[in-house]
Amino acid sequence: MAKTLVYKFGGASVKDSDAVKNLAKILRNRLRKRMIIVVSAMGKTTNGLEDILSKKLKKEDFSENSSILKAYHRRICTELFPAGHAVFAQLENLFTQLNNKLEQELNRENYDEFYDAIVGFGELISSRIVAEYLCSQGSIVLWQDAREVIHTNSDFRFARIDWEKTKRSCQAIWKPILENFPILTQGFIGSDPKGRPTTLGREGSDFTAAILATSLDAGSVTIWKDVPGVLNADPKLFLNTRKFDELGYREAAEMTYFGASVIHPKTIKPLANAGIPLFVKSFLDPEASGTKIHENVSAHEVSTIVLKKDQILVSFKVTDFTFVEEMHIHRVYEQLQALKLRVNMLQLSAISISIVIDAQLFKLEQLLEKLKSDFEIRYNEELELLTILHPKAAEIPKFLDGYEVLLEQASRNTFQVVRRKV
Repeated sequence: MAKTLVYKFGGASVKDSDAVKNLAKILRNRLRKRMIIVVSAMGKTTNGLEDILSKKLKKEDFSENSSILKAYHRRICTELFPAGHAVFAQLENLFTQLNNKLEQELNRENYDEFYDAIVGFGELISSRIVAEYLCSQGSIVLWQDAREVIHTNSDFRFARIDWEKTKRSCQAIWKPILENFPILTQGFIGSDPKGRPTTLGREGSDFTAAILATSLDAGSVTIWKDVPGVLNADPKLFLNTRKFDELGYREAAEMTYFGASVIHPKTIKPLANAGIPLFVKSFLDPEASGTKIHENVSAHEVSTIVLKKDQILVSFKVTDFTFVEEMHIHRVYEQLQALKLRVNMLQLSAISISIVIDAQLFKLEQLLEKLKSDFEIRYNEELELLTILHPKAAEIPKFLDGYEVLLEQASRNTFQVVRRKV
């Protein structure tokens, strides 16, 4: 019996009507039973919903933002469907639900839960439009709500998967459907034990594909991107990038750990544990080979460059003339864990602990508040963290030219620098 295949299409691959038509073209000769299609929100919809939340939190008028977002999706539908198609009523219903939710109270205390309830609408709207379009073109798919099978805890915005419960739901609810029809669903979203919407972290749709694949013992996962495969650097930021034809799970995991944006960091581990290959292919050139990530691939020596923007450098200095000890590190990490903050770089000295974290709303001030009685704290915002894997010493100076270096560290295989433009 053929195994289930999982395809994931990101926001760029459904950003407008032409993109949706291209997705349908890709699926035309590939769609079959035992296939799951995972779609992200269209284009920059998630950013748009975050902007609405930001305005609401500041008690500013967000009605124009909401209208623009609705008009954007309606325009896509107008270009894909005839007037009077059922998708227009579905779109209206989803935006009514969204606006009703936005009328509820939002404050700092309930922000994360409110965020998950709002931002997930991007995927719900996108998946409805794509499913209806595929069916209108004669490709029969069944729309399914990912929240029915992706079970998480209640760590809103960074929910952890309940793997056992998720696998049971996938096997009981979706496996029988897949015997007869392909399923189209949403990435990024799940639900907690009380049925409340949760999200898996920004760009979490890749992770959704991996969760579903491992829960259903899939044959492979394919992520469709606007790049030809996994490259050694972001082509939007760096010249002369090179594509990897193959990557081992471990090397791919290392790249995502340091922030390579082509794959969500949590995607590799479950696939590696289950031995499920991951393909990264271009939706602009679907017949090209792309990159295959699997077991038993020799490590590459080509330098891989990862740039993370909007970083914060925080330094905690011990105030009682003692040296940094394990209890100081534990105290800092305890608060980082409580705030669900991930450390992108760590450096210790005799009297201070320096960390680099992503900028997140409220999180820095909450961290400072929790630790100000234990340390003297200093921080810098709006920085970049550059990581080079397998660095060549002769290449490093060009990445520092024109920048002030705030922190730097190197090992045999990794060079990292926190920098800002001068």
